[in-house]
Amino acid sequence: MLYMLTLLAQAAAAAGADKGYGLIGAGLAAGLAVVGAGIGIGQIGGRATEGIARQPDATARIQTAMIIAAALVEGVALFVAVIAFLIQGKITF
Repeated sequence: MLYMLTLLAQAAAAAGADKGYGLIGAGLAAGLAVVGAGIGIGQIGGRATEGIARQPDATARIQTAMIIAAALVEGVALFVAVIAFLIQGKITF
């Protein structure tokens, strides 16, 4: 991650401030989306495991809800990552 920020900072210095800031913003957006999705899915998995441990009879319902929630979180992260890559594509050198 730090290597990517260094490359983006070098691109900012070489290409002018406007283009560099756009690249840094797009890179940070993609990175934060992935980190947020990882935290969210980790929370979902942890709470589902805790719920299954407390009520083993409700395992199927908990797993179904967990998979749906994880898919929604992952979908939002993918959407943000695609938007960030589109922003990077709009910036020409």
